[in-house]
Amino acid sequence: MSTYSPRLKAKYKDEVVPSLQKEFKYKSSMQVPKLMKINVNQGLGSAVGDKKIVENAINEMTVITGQKAVGTVSKKDISNFKLRKGMPIGARVTLRGDKMYEFLDRLIAVSLPRTRDFRGVKATGFDGRGNFTFGVKEQIIFPEIDIDKTPKIQGMDITFVTSAQTDEEAKALLTAFGFPFTK
Repeated sequence: MSTYSPRLKAKYKDEVVPSLQKEFKYKSSMQVPKLMKINVNQGLGSAVGDKKIVENAINEMTVITGQKAVGTVSKKDISNFKLRKGMPIGARVTLRGDKMYEFLDRLIAVSLPRTRDFRGVKATGFDGRGNFTFGVKEQIIFPEIDIDKTPKIQGMDITFVTSAQTDEEAKALLTAFGFPFTK
């Protein structure tokens, strides 16, 4: 039996908790905010005309995250977009536990630095309750994606759901993990 643990999970326990506990003066280590889950979401407006786009997006997202992606369907009819209720229009994945830490590690260490003209992520995506969302313009920044086999370059939204009460605590948590916010 192997006792494998993701690198960032160990870093959280050994470095992040003590530093945040000191910074925000928590009485207990249980008060320190933690990363609950990461949602990766891809809305595909162009999928209205072509069903294959959603299938490709699901396959790519499964490869990127290491967990099976699920197709999303429209909730109502919108005639201006030629959209019917129940049509497939996107793909999403919710990552928790070890897979979440693995994805975060790959995102910070490999994928984000591969973005063109990368100078960091703007810290404007906080929602007031300690969650952070940002968008990626191209899925090809992930090394798992073969550019030659990609029919269309799509973007995606990545949301970090934390147990933090404020945006300031959540930003400190993500920064402690090494998330590259712009100065």
